[in-house]
Amino acid sequence: MLDNYYNKISQLKDFPLLLLRLILAYGFFNPAMMKIKDINAIAEWFGSLGIPMPLLNAYLAAGTEILGVILLILGLFTRIITIPLIITMIVAIFTVHLGNGFEAGENGFEIPVYYIIMLFTLMVFGSGKISLDHFLFKKNK
Repeated sequence: MLDNYYNKISQLKDFPLLLLRLILAYGFFNPAMMKIKDINAIAEWFGSLGIPMPLLNAYLAAGTEILGVILLILGLFTRIITIPLIITMIVAIFTVHLGNGFEAGENGFEIPVYYIIMLFTLMVFGSGKISLDHFLFKKNK
């Protein structure tokens, strides 16, 4: 009886991967748009945080986030895009959030840690069957 239940639940395994991709894409969208709308202000802010080459890094952060949004929605090159997105979150933790503690309400590192965990899950498990990765690169068995 439990085996039947577990088998039925296992058939749903691709939906949480889709939901992770979509919620991450949604989460990265507004910060990416904010950076793109005023990249010079972001570069100035990055400079005030002590980030080297602030304009270049502002473009890198914005580009990584917007590419991440697109690829996560499509489920394309998911395992690859998780790496620069994780790096972006680690940089955000150490430059912006760490001094504020853990709590999200205090601009702490809680949300970036959740993003890292979700991104790591996608890195390990891939994008699932509801993705272009599966459609384009699935192995014929």
